[in-house]
Amino acid sequence: MSRDHWLAGADTDLFLALNGAHAEWLDGPMVWISEMAFWFPLYAFFLYLLQRRSGWRGLAWAVPVLAAMIFASDTGSVVLFKNTVQRLRPCWEPALEGLVHVVDGCGGQYGFVSSHAANHFAVAAFMIGVLREVRWAATALIVWALLVSYSRIYLGVHYPGDVLVGGLYGLTIGLIFFAIFRRIVQKQAP
Repeated sequence: MSRDHWLAGADTDLFLALNGAHAEWLDGPMVWISEMAFWFPLYAFFLYLLQRRSGWRGLAWAVPVLAAMIFASDTGSVVLFKNTVQRLRPCWEPALEGLVHVVDGCGGQYGFVSSHAANHFAVAAFMIGVLREVRWAATALIVWALLVSYSRIYLGVHYPGDVLVGGLYGLTIGLIFFAIFRRIVQKQAP
């Protein structure tokens, strides 16, 4: 058995175990966790903390940098990965028909990598850098990104490998954009 075949099989087995351990009462909350309307207030709160730490000038620079970062993370996850690798989402995989607990529709055909994981881990990495002196911020942001990522497996739209690689890609993008932001803010400092 080739390493690639073994890895895909292990990813599928882990997906089926995690997705199969569902409870009806969790279906609604997991859908909410995946939706922007649910997590936007948390990120607005972190922007407030950023403003308190870096001032209005820091916030004024952070917003366009964050927008560019999300664009890079989201577009990159589609162009560099989904459109290139073209791995079917588990809910579209014919071999898994009848085995996947799909809660809220399947979404696009391809799922590698998870854009949700990429975007949330990018925001987490960026905000952890900015709020490094706020002790609980790193834990809250990582837990949040992990919860959003898990919700994608729970909902039946991503394999664990999709969210793992998406999260690593997002962390990389977030660190790059934090370095850009730090450089801009340092140059603007009096």
